[in-house]
Amino acid sequence: GVAVPAAGSGTRMGGVRKPYLLLAEEPVLVHALRPFLADERVVAVVVALGEADASAPPEWLTGLDPRISVVVGGATRAESVRNALGALPADLDVVAVHDAARPLVTPEVVARCIDVAAGGEGAVAGCPAVDTMKEVDEHGYVVGTPQRSRLWHAHTPQVFPAEALRRAYESGFEGATDDASLVERTGLPVRVVDGGPVNLKVTNASDLTLAEAVLRARAEGR
Repeated sequence: GVAVPAAGSGTRMGGVRKPYLLLAEEPVLVHALRPFLADERVVAVVVALGEADASAPPEWLTGLDPRISVVVGGATRAESVRNALGALPADLDVVAVHDAARPLVTPEVVARCIDVAAGGEGAVAGCPAVDTMKEVDEHGYVVGTPQRSRLWHAHTPQVFPAEALRRAYESGFEGATDDASLVERTGLPVRVVDGGPVNLKVTNASDLTLAEAVLRARAEGR
């Protein structure tokens, strides 16, 4: 199963709903869902939308695949994931969580993350940090330089044994910045799967331009 939080307000994009933005003539959300729909192991996808959108979801979403359903999201990403989890079938073995605004994930990365979770561990798509990272205090002063070789950027999908993810959310999600940080608290091993640096999240207008270039290069076999 796949839980897709897509109820955000898009504040950093000027209030635009990022999953609805067009990318290569299709909504960002469609690009984000396709790699999961291409995996025959996926039996259900629940997209958490804002209340207005959930009451009248677009046809390009509901008609994309019969495995897709819609639920009302929450005020935060974690609440939207929780709502989507609650709408997924109860008998799933594995659940993936994927950002609606991450349109460049590949079917290969999705499959590798599912494989890890099917083996009983958690999987987080990500990529190694290539810049020197700085820990900074609230005044902007550097207070430390972590060892870069141990640092990764965490992306999505993040995929887990279903029962482990449900149990983690039932325990509360205050202060969690992603799904893996919740599951880590339960003691389940979580492994990073290298998904490459281009699995970007559309956050600013410039990200759309970059995503367009990546999709064009892929279409041309580059």
